[in-house]
Amino acid sequence: MQGAFREHQQALTGCGVESVQIRRPEQLADVDGLIIPGGESTAIAKLMINYDLFERVKELGEKGMPIFGTCAGMILLAREIEGSDQPRLGLMEIKVRRNAYGRQVDSFEEDLEIPVLGKEPFRAVFIRAPQILEAKNNVEVLARQGEKIVLAQEGNFLAAAFHPELTDDLRLHKYFLEIVKKSIA
Repeated sequence: MQGAFREHQQALTGCGVESVQIRRPEQLADVDGLIIPGGESTAIAKLMINYDLFERVKELGEKGMPIFGTCAGMILLAREIEGSDQPRLGLMEIKVRRNAYGRQVDSFEEDLEIPVLGKEPFRAVFIRAPQILEAKNNVEVLARQGEKIVLAQEGNFLAAAFHPELTDDLRLHKYFLEIVKKSIA
């Protein structure tokens, strides 16, 4: 309903996977994993609440459904958001900072080393990007931009501060699809 969902769908199509846009809670019964896109985290949360998706997504996440949050999606996955009481799913043991890199004009691209994706750097697009301030307990840090944590995984949850759907590199989407495969096996 809000955010870069079409671009994620194009990436999934490029990976050979069928995907659907979730607009109603009953549609969640037909999917094996969920991507919460970048966009505006407070708007996405409000829409999820208004369309009765919020509690259902949280419940499915708690039961182990793989969820990949990018940018705003990462904020929604976080247990804690610095200086904010906005609604969040709270599924990952991470503390995040919204707009950690500044405003829209401060957006940038950078090659990241992401060992789980291989030796070739991954071109990451940062747009009003958040960052992970703390990764606790079973959260594995998968990538950093300088000292900032920008990619992490906790079990079936994957969180990226950047927008992998805005590049032609499908490796991160394929990585998430492997998480989904393992969860349904």
